Formats: sequence, structure tokens, C-alpha cells
Amino acid sequence: MQGPVSMELSPPPASLTAEYETLFTTDSLLFLQDLISTFDEEVDEVLRLRISRKVHLDLSGDLPSFLESTKHIRRDRSWRVLPVPPRLQRRHVDIGDLAPCDTQCFIKALQSPAQGIQVDFDDGNCPTYHNQIKGIHNVLKAVHNQIPNVPHISQAPVLMLRPRAWNMVEHNMMVGGKEAPGPLFDFGLLMFHCGKTLFESKSGPFFYLSKVESITEARLWNKIFVWTQQKLGLPLGCIKATVLIENVLAAFEMEEILYELREHSAGLNCGIWDYSASFVNKFGHRQAFLLPDRSKYVNMEKRFLRSYMDLLIQTCHRRGALATGGMAALLLPHDPLSDSHRRVLATVTRLKLLEIEAGVDGFMVYDLNLIEPMQKLFKLHTEGDNQLQQLRNDVTVTPDDLLSMPSGGVTLYGLKYNIAVGVLFINAWLSGKGHFFYRGQVEDSATAEISRSQVWQWIRHQTQLEDDSRVVNRRLVTDLTADVMMELCTVCGSVRARQRLHTAADIFLEVVLRRDFPEFITTYLNLDHTFLSSQNSGQVEAPDVQRSKL
Repeated sequence: MQGPVSMELSPPPASLTAEYETLFTTDSLLFLQDLISTFDEEVDEVLRLRISRKVHLDLSGDLPSFLESTKHIRRDRSWRVLPVPPRLQRRHVDIGDLAPCDTQCFIKALQSPAQGIQVDFDDGNCPTYHNQIKGIHNVLKAVHNQIPNVPHISQAPVLMLRPRAWNMVEHNMMVGGKEAPGPLFDFGLLMFHCGKTLFESKSGPFFYLSKVESITEARLWNKIFVWTQQKLGLPLGCIKATVLIENVLAAFEMEEILYELREHSAGLNCGIWDYSASFVNKFGHRQAFLLPDRSKYVNMEKRFLRSYMDLLIQTCHRRGALATGGMAALLLPHDPLSDSHRRVLATVTRLKLLEIEAGVDGFMVYDLNLIEPMQKLFKLHTEGDNQLQQLRNDVTVTPDDLLSMPSGGVTLYGLKYNIAVGVLFINAWLSGKGHFFYRGQVEDSATAEISRSQVWQWIRHQTQLEDDSRVVNRRLVTDLTADVMMELCTVCGSVRARQRLHTAADIFLEVVLRRDFPEFITTYLNLDHTFLSSQNSGQVEAPDVQRSKL
């Protein structure tokens, strides 16, 4: 007979002993141990299926299409997702990329007029032990009304909790001799400490699910939701989740993903950069899928992205599910009377009006000063809480539409911009931050993914620059990285900051020059000795693991 599954937990990071003890009680550890040991094998299985599917596509040369095996789900027009609770019916403008470990930003978001907050443990967050504990503890305080000068949780913007994606592990917890899956660590702690109170406040528990690639992965999340609700004594279907369709393969299984989560669905979300990067991830070695310069030739008006957005909206609304758009990353300049302020506001308005007219029910902004102008835009161009009545029967999307690469080349500006974003993102992670500001907008792992993906692909295909016909190769990228570093180092305040930036540039070159494409930059960094060492020397008290006897 097999004995109980062992669990090991690292000691608390410096200065977070009280938060650590609040989160990691005997009961919460027992719950996490049970949750992780119950689903650990299935998490490994979905990750192995991803690898298997990629190998099949590479060896066969096949392209994705709508699944024959699930045709019955798509053809059955009778099924719908369960209606979402009142607090999710009207979510025109959410704040995106908000890492809750940043206490001041989190408080400002709670005080804002936004309808929701994407409480981000994924793309906009650097998952150090310190940040996860601080962030989850801040959510606990907000849910239990322990933060002064913010509205009661039932009146504050609704919390849309985004745990890490399947590709991330939690190094500081071992269950059964294996590092814990990052999303189960985050989801488990959030549900154990906040689930019941959120439900009783009619304000949750609500989630965003990142980087779901298939019906199988949606089915696994649904099983986790059912198990958790039963374990915590919550009614079936009280957990609601918005799935981010961030992968080209998932675009062919949107109805199936909704179907699997139909009792727990808060809809689907479409973005631009993670989704675009997934084409390089899955087909980047194929010349036919060469993605041109994103700074000049890639936007939501291009056929492959417009088709994806239209299909997502049509799919959601036919099934009674909400469809949301991506995040406006631009930042408004401080002076509201300046020409630059007017230009940025006009750009954001034009792009977001495109999404509203397509039928989205909401989208995200990063800059809190964009909340009210975008809410007014919704009020001006729509009626009611959402656009579920916009069924988009005019839309017919084929596999060719979804896989049609835009024409265009590569510019020197675009190459240098991608290098800068990639280096600065790695630098941010080495500093314990998940996003940063560059040239008037916020950048996170999604923009880092597309940046490093494009550089890798342009090197792979020996692409020529439009400007002067130079070939994008290792020598050129290395030289341009040195040029970019000279520009970036001029704003570095200390020797240590310059050293960290040089380390980031070295890691960036490692990533883009690898023979095989690293699937996720976050996975690559999360397993990198330099990143792990930076945690241990800075925020995490000790690398040793202590055994918790449960």
C-alpha cells in the first residue's frame, strides 16, 4: 500500500515571514498536496501531448484544421455555456498586466473605475518566490477587506485571477519528489484562501487561463474546477474562467474549449502578440510562415488576425459566451493638452473601436488614465451590458484565413526594436519584475515572445533587410545587440545595473541563436541558472528546502 505523498517547501523569502505563515497553514498545505498529487500526472500528460503534436506537425508537414473527431460538438447548435453571474455581465474595460506583488499599483487598480482587474501571476509578473507570496497575500487581503481606503470586494473592480500557465513550475515546492506545477500552486492557494469569500460576496472566484492549446487542456482545467469546488464545499459552476486563445492551434478548437468548460466559462479572449508568436513556435522553420516585421506589417487588421478575432467573437456569441479583446499597451503622456497625448489617445481609440465594431464585449488597458475614455467609447458605440446579441452571422472563416501570413519584409528599426524589447524583458526578470516601460508603452512576456521569436526566425531564414539588403544572421544580430546595448546603458544608474543588462544581452543572444526554438522564453528563463541565482542572492532567503511533515 502506497504511503502519503511527501511535500517539501522552501523557507520564507526575506521580509515575508508573516505572509508566508498566513498562506502556508497546515490545512492549506494539505489542500495543495491533495490538489497537486491528484492532477500532477495529467499535467505531465498535456505537456507531453503538446510535444507529440508538434513532432507530428514537423514530421508530416501537415497544417492544423478543424478537428474531424469533434465535428459533432461544432454541429450541435443547441448547447450553450451557463450564463455568467451579474458581476461579469458588464466588463467593458479591465486593467491588464497587473502584478499584485506591486502593492501600490494593486491598490490604485482597486480604487479605479475599471470594471475588472486582470490580477496577473503570468505574463505581467516575474514568478519569484517573493512575488508569488506577496501577490497572493495581497489578493487575500483585498478579498477579506483588509486593505484600507479601497472599496469592499463586492464593490471594487472584479478580480480576474490569472495563475501561471502549464509550462511554468514552482521551484520552491516539491510534491511527491517533483517540483509543483506553477498554475496549481497559484490556483490552489487563491482558491483555498479566497474562493469561499469571493463566492459569498458574489464576486468570484473568477480566473483567466493562459496558453491553453487544446480541448484536452480545457478538459483538465474543468476537472480541476469540479474537484476544487467539491473539496471546498462550493457549488458546481461557481468558478468562472476566461480562456486566452494565445496559440494558433487553439484557434481551431475554440468551440471545443468552450464546450469542455461550458459550466465554468466566462468566455474567450483574443490578443495579438502571444498569438502571433505561436506561429513561429509551431511553424517557424517553414519558409511559408515567415512573419514580417511586427512594427510595420502586423496588426489586428491583417487577414490572419482579423479572421481569428472575428471567429472568436462569432464562436463565443453563438454559445452565449463573452468575447474580449486584448490589452492597449500604449501609455498616455502626462500633459493632457499636448499633441502627443492627443495622438496616443487617437491611436488607442481607433484600434479599440475596431474591436468594438467587430463585437467584443470588453478589452483591457494598462494605463489607468485610459479607463474612462474607453468606457465612454463603449457607451457611445454599444447598447447594454455586452454585445452578446451580435452573432456575427456574416463571418465565414476558413483554415486558409487563419493561416494566411501577411506580406512584408524586415526593417532595421524593427530588428533593433525586437532586440531591445527582448534584452529589456530578460533584464526585468533578472530584477524580479515581469514588465517594463519602453518608448511609451508597457512591454511584458507577450511582446518579449514575439520579439525574440521574430529575431530567431529571421536568422533561421537568412532574411534580408529592406533598408540595405543586409542579411539577418548571427554577426548582424550580435553587432546590433552591441549597438542597442550602448543606447540602453546610457540610462543605467549603477555598475550593477549595467552588469545585469549585459547578462540579459548574453542570455538574449543564447535564445535567438539556438538551433531549436525554445518554446517559451518564460520557461527558458525560469530554468536558467542566472535567473535562479539572482533570486537566491536577492529575494529568496535560502536555496535549501525544508521538509514540512504533513
